Amino acid sequence: MKDRRSFLKEVCPTVAFAFFGISFLEACSSDGGDDDVDITSPGNGSGTGSGSGSGSGSNTQGYTKSGNTYTIDLTHSNFSQLSSVGGWMNGQSIGIPALFLRISQSSIQAYTNVCPHNGNNDRWELIENGDKFRCNYHSKSYATDNCTSALKCYNPSLSSDTLTLVIS
Repeated sequence: MKDRRSFLKEVCPTVAFAFFGISFLEACSSDGGDDDVDITSPGNGSGTGSGSGSGSGSNTQGYTKSGNTYTIDLTHSNFSQLSSVGGWMNGQSIGIPALFLRISQSSIQAYTNVCPHNGNNDRWELIENGDKFRCNYHSKSYATDNCTSALKCYNPSLSSDTLTLVIS
């Protein structure tokens, strides 16, 4: 059985272009790289969208992930909702499994975004002047005060514009 590169070298370029299109030929070209590179795994392979792999370097989502630790750059536009007290966001849309709530200028609280009632994680809203998160699948509400509700609470650390969150 021939590998992809040998096949492309033997096939008439006109036939290959007509059959596969130019994007296929460009995607299969090499600039000296390894033919066996796994191109199916994005970022760190976790499917989270963190895009950084090892947790080092810059990231287009505004955070890096290393194991179960997220290091978040609060100056990134994805986190602009957290710039003022009372601001909140669901990290689900960018691959972080947490709800975030800015409770003061020096503190951001984080909660699981998995509803204890039914396991949903994408239809949250903050209600009652920031006192509760409501899962809008079944309208179950969970208090945001001091991590005493059924909604699991995390204790992230905030240092300047960097938030570090460990999901356990």
